[in-house]
Amino acid sequence: MTVVHPITRAWITTGGTGAQNYDEFADDAEITSIVEANPHSALGIEMPHRAPGSLGKSFLDALPDAVARLAEAKADGSYTPAEQVVVLYRISAPGEESAYGLWAMVDTDQISTRADEPGLVIRNEDVFIAKVRERVALAEALGHLLSPVLLLQTGKGDELHAALAAATDAAGAPAATDVDQSGRTHAIWLLGPGAAQDGLTALAGGGELVVADGNHRSLAAQTGGFPRFLAVVTTPASVAIQPYNRLVSELTTTPEELLDRLRAAGAEITPVDGPVDVPATGGVVHLHLGGRGYAVTLPHVGAGRLENLDHALVERLLLRDALGLDPGDKRITYVGGDYPASWLVGEVDAGRAELAVLVAPVTVDDFVAVNLAREKMPRKSTWFTPKARAGLVVAELPH
Repeated sequence: MTVVHPITRAWITTGGTGAQNYDEFADDAEITSIVEANPHSALGIEMPHRAPGSLGKSFLDALPDAVARLAEAKADGSYTPAEQVVVLYRISAPGEESAYGLWAMVDTDQISTRADEPGLVIRNEDVFIAKVRERVALAEALGHLLSPVLLLQTGKGDELHAALAAATDAAGAPAATDVDQSGRTHAIWLLGPGAAQDGLTALAGGGELVVADGNHRSLAAQTGGFPRFLAVVTTPASVAIQPYNRLVSELTTTPEELLDRLRAAGAEITPVDGPVDVPATGGVVHLHLGGRGYAVTLPHVGAGRLENLDHALVERLLLRDALGLDPGDKRITYVGGDYPASWLVGEVDAGRAELAVLVAPVTVDDFVAVNLAREKMPRKSTWFTPKARAGLVVAELPH
C-alpha cells in the first residue's frame, strides 16, 4: 500500500490563480501589491489579512474574507472540479532542465520527526508554532488546502523522475499553465483512475519522503487532525538548494560591540572590501552592518554535523548569544534565495534594517544526512527551487 493517494475532490485552476506560497516573502507589503494587481491570486485567500479590502484586520478576523474569496473563485469559473485525480506537474524555463512533480494526497500519520518514530515522511526543521496555528485555522475555515507541501522522494527519485517526464510528454496539451515571478512556466495535467495513476502513486510513495518545503503546513495537518495533506512529490533531479539569509531590523548592541562579542566567542573576523555577497562555500558567513562588510568564521562545537551547520552556528552564536534574540523574534526576517545579496545590503544601507547575515546554501549531502538521522535542520535553512506554486490544485477536505 502506498502512502500517496489521489485527491478525492480537487479544484483545478482554469488560469490566473497561481501564486507564490504565503511564506516566500520578506515584506508583507509585497503580498498586498500582488493581490491588488491580480485579485484572482490564491494569495488573497492564503493571506486574507494582507489582501486589499481586508487590511487592518487580524489573520483570524480576516478568515471570513478568505472563505468568501474561495467561494467566489469557484463560482466565477476560476476553478473547475475533478474527482479521484492526481495531477502531473512540470516546471520549465529556457536554459533550465525541467522539474517534475505529482500533486496528490499523503497520509498524515506517516510523518516522522525522530529516529524512533515510524513513518515515511520526514519533517526536518524546527517551526514557528504561531504560523502552524494560522495554517490550521485557515484550513478549518476553508475546508480546503491551497498550498502544497513539497516532498522529495529519496528512495525511487530517479524512477519517478523518468516516469513523470514520460507521462507529461505523452499527455498532450496541459489543463492549465501559469508563469511565476521568475519567468518559469508551471503546467499541470489531470490523471484519473487507472494503471497509469496507480503506477505513479506507487513510485511517489516508494521510499522515504523528505519535507523540502512546507514544514509548517505538514505540522498543521497533524495539529488539525487532517488524515491527509496536499503535496507535490518531486525528485532530487528537479530541485536545488539556494541561500537562506537573515535580516535583523534592530540590533540590541552597537556594531562594534557585536563584533567584539563574536571575537570573544572565538570567531575570526575579516573586513570585506567591496560589495558583500553570499559566501561561495560553507564555513564562513558574511555580515553587513554599520556600512561595512565582514567575513566571519564562527567556531565549531564538538564533532556533530548538525550543530556545526552554518545556520545552526548563526542561530546559536550570533543571534542568541551575541544579540540575545530568540529565532522567532520579530526583529529577524528570514530571506530566501529569490532575494539577491544586494537587496539585503540595500535594506541595511537604507536604514530599514541594521544587520544582514549572508549564509552559504546548505549542501544536499548535509541535508540528506541530517534527515536520514531524523534530526532537525535549523529554522529556515533550506530554500529549495523551483517552488511548487500555490493555487493551481486545491484539495477539498472531507466533511
